[in-house]
Amino acid sequence: MKSPMNGVWFGLLLAAVLSAAASGNMEAVTKASFASAKSAVELAIGLIGPMALWLGLMKIAEEGGLLKLLAKGLRPVMTRLFPDIPADHPAMSSMILNLSSNALGLGNAATPFGVKAMTELEKLNPRPGRATNAMCLFLAINTSNVTFLPLGVMAVRAAAGVHQPADILFPTLFATTISTLVAVAAAKLYQKGDKLHETEIDASIADTPPVRDEQGTEPAKGHGQKITFSKAVVTASFLLLAILAARQILHAQTLPQGLSVIASHWLIPVLMLALAGYGLIKRVPVYEAACEGAKEGFNVAVRILPYLVLILTVIGMFRASGGFDFAVRLLKPVTSILGFPPEVLPVALLRPLSGSGAFALMSDIVVNSPNSFASFLASTIQGSTETTFYVLAVYFGAAGVKDPRHAVWAALTADLAGIIASLFICRLMW
Repeated sequence: MKSPMNGVWFGLLLAAVLSAAASGNMEAVTKASFASAKSAVELAIGLIGPMALWLGLMKIAEEGGLLKLLAKGLRPVMTRLFPDIPADHPAMSSMILNLSSNALGLGNAATPFGVKAMTELEKLNPRPGRATNAMCLFLAINTSNVTFLPLGVMAVRAAAGVHQPADILFPTLFATTISTLVAVAAAKLYQKGDKLHETEIDASIADTPPVRDEQGTEPAKGHGQKITFSKAVVTASFLLLAILAARQILHAQTLPQGLSVIASHWLIPVLMLALAGYGLIKRVPVYEAACEGAKEGFNVAVRILPYLVLILTVIGMFRASGGFDFAVRLLKPVTSILGFPPEVLPVALLRPLSGSGAFALMSDIVVNSPNSFASFLASTIQGSTETTFYVLAVYFGAAGVKDPRHAVWAALTADLAGIIASLFICRLMW
């Protein structure tokens, strides 16, 4: 069975060329093809740094036993969602870290964790190159992940002078909860309808003895040993951070503003310190382990490059052709009946295709009318949906998956559910 991405990619290319021919924008499309390809390469190169950093920190957590601890804590939920994945496999803990990072708005950290999860899932794949049910479900959940802190959107709203920049927290949480539930249901439903349902995990993989924990096995490096000095240093460091964070909040003009600063600017450095500190306590050679994990980041960037170039190029051509504007005009009569502001429609349509493009459109709406319903809705949509095709290209490209099966349709179904839920809750609260 041919990959559905063949049809998606060719369809975007065909629509771009035909739209350009009809509107006289062929010159713009030609320029966009080169510019988008260049931007995709720059994006892939820009990912090398974050990939190396976070996969290095993840290696520290792995060698210290933290990933097994996380997997064990959420095992009941994760094993029900992913019954084909061994409970203590590295893919489980990587998925947990990815979903947790997305929930906190830590996109830079979430991507490396997601790439690691997908490459680990590929190791269990009985048909390499063809997405398993677990891969499809993970990608669908990832693109619709429950979000607690849409930090980037809140920062734009605060800078634009919105009276209550954090008022999108509950609508975003509601919309992402609905989209995540729909993502799980859609992935399971499409999975049943797949005539070429994947085979069970190979017996050689399924029968692999689990990595044993402290009850009977070889523990992680330094597990169970008392490192009094290291523990004291790490504990004292975090106590000092807590005091400084409290002072930052108290000195802010308002409590929400202080909490927003802590959430926006403190989370990533503190998370980095926490992972390194945990490794130090567990007697992991933190620098050496981080360097070992960082090497993987460079390899990942090379693997995803062709996927990013091809998908982002046709998306850029489609936007330049005028086809996107035509789709907006075509849908405007329907959205008007639903009470969907016409100026927000481009944000909803562009979000699955281009995260930066949708963010720019959302920012423009917020800046021009900061306290309007359109601003409120655009911010909620931006904070509660994901750039589906970018995530698909990066995650599946890194794992070498060429056939995504039903992952695309499950993710797009969840995106649609998120947009509808955003409109519903924003209308209810406005």
